[in-house]
Amino acid sequence: MTTLTEAPETTAARETPARRRRRMDRLPYLLLLPCVVIIGVLLLWPLGQVVVMSFFRLDSVRQMRGDREWPWVGLGNYADVLGDPFFWSVLRNTVFFALANVVLTMVLGTLVGLLLNRLGRRMAAFVASCVMLAWATPALTGTIVWKWIFDDTSGLVTWFFNALPDGISQGLFGRSDWTGYGWFNSPLLFFSILTLVVVWHSFPFIAVSVLAGLKSVPSELHEAARVDGAGPWKAFWKITVPLLRPVFGILIVLSTIWDFKVFTQYYVLAGGTQDRPTFMLSVYSYAEAFSPPPKYGLGAAIAVILTLILLVVTGLYVRMVLKQEEDA
Repeated sequence: MTTLTEAPETTAARETPARRRRRMDRLPYLLLLPCVVIIGVLLLWPLGQVVVMSFFRLDSVRQMRGDREWPWVGLGNYADVLGDPFFWSVLRNTVFFALANVVLTMVLGTLVGLLLNRLGRRMAAFVASCVMLAWATPALTGTIVWKWIFDDTSGLVTWFFNALPDGISQGLFGRSDWTGYGWFNSPLLFFSILTLVVVWHSFPFIAVSVLAGLKSVPSELHEAARVDGAGPWKAFWKITVPLLRPVFGILIVLSTIWDFKVFTQYYVLAGGTQDRPTFMLSVYSYAEAFSPPPKYGLGAAIAVILTLILLVVTGLYVRMVLKQEEDA
């Protein structure tokens, strides 16, 4: 009986520190394993299927069900996409739209984050709660509300312009009756409204993230800057920005990825995929894959190209961060 009770203690005592350290080093990977499996099932497997589809000519539902063969075309779908001038027009729309949204989202979110950091605890909590309502609102719900705001008959914007005195409205805009005016018919107006919707939905996350970063900045640095005569603007660029550069970098990458993939807001505001001059890559991929006649392989190729662009953006950011750490 004594031998049985002492055996575990003897075994534990024989475990060397190096073996115990190796066992503890494997523990984080074991804890991450369930998340890796879930990500692989939910993300990597569908992405792999899209990559495979991009090498075939798929133009019917029966092929997708496996009732018909998948004709192999290799890089033919990619050649068709890259050789189409319309693709480069869509890519230009996507890049300009993402650039404008990233800049506006970062500027507005940073300003709101600075405001929250200056407010008192109760007022900051109240303002943050109001701001986060935009972030918490589903994209579909929020876009429907914005589409009603710009409705050409009963929307708030149409009502506001109709309420202007005829002299002012006619003098500034050249018309006095705004009922029936198509706010979404002009590409410039459409992208402006789409940018408004996306920035409204995205800036709260930036604001809260910047606020969290500001809370980590030692107050002694700002006090020393004030003693040295530095104003708020100089202190922001000399102290806050360098310390929050990693936070800003991550937020810029995330905003770029989100803005490149905008689909729901576009689809609701445009009422479908009929307005080809305003296409972006995400919408272009969907339209090619599901608009009759369907071209699933071509749509998959466009989706892969979009993914590669986002991977390049992410890779450039990671390289920049690693270089900054080496220089530091």
